Amino acid sequence: MSSYKALRKNPSAQQADPQILAALRDIPVAALSDSMHRNIGTAGLRPYHRPGTQTMAGTAVTARSRGGDNLTYLRALEFCRPGDVLLIDAGGDLNNAVVGGILSFYAASIGVVGVVIDGAIRDVAEIREREFPVYARGVTHRGPYKDGPGEINVPISVGGMVVNPGDILVGDQDGLLAIPQTGVEQLIEKALAVLEAEAQTMQAMREGRWSRAFIDALEARCNN
Repeated sequence: MSSYKALRKNPSAQQADPQILAALRDIPVAALSDSMHRNIGTAGLRPYHRPGTQTMAGTAVTARSRGGDNLTYLRALEFCRPGDVLLIDAGGDLNNAVVGGILSFYAASIGVVGVVIDGAIRDVAEIREREFPVYARGVTHRGPYKDGPGEINVPISVGGMVVNPGDILVGDQDGLLAIPQTGVEQLIEKALAVLEAEAQTMQAMREGRWSRAFIDALEARCNN
């Protein structure tokens, strides 16, 4: 760990297994969320990019910055490897944009698979033309300051979700989810079972044999 000056910097965590990430890219975030008790994930952040065909999945490189200041973002890019997702906790500040079209383009060019900002972005029309994932809390035309302070590879909160360096970040048009690397194989198995059950339900609906008897049981257990 570096001594604190403008930025406190820690090494990036070990990357997730590429085969694990490849498997996650074929699973919707909702199926993963259903397998994690439905109480983990971001709120208040939205995707601004053009929807792609796969789920974003990568290893988290985290940073915390002063609202509206992107010095930390600029330095944090040097800690990113191909396959990483860069997350910035900017405190939800919407006064000045932390990232725009140019810096999101550069992140994509070095192999970063997505950028998440709990703060503001700009150049939205440009970002919406690309499939490169960009999530943020809001938009403003006002550009960033570059003064610091900030921290790199520390635990952060984005959209109310705690993210640790090295977590696996997944995201699609429904939202974002942080998954610890430990136990992710079992989570994938559970999510695939959810998808299979959903496919069976859809087939039953097509064939007119979907039983709605479970609704009676749900209603009966209500105590109000």
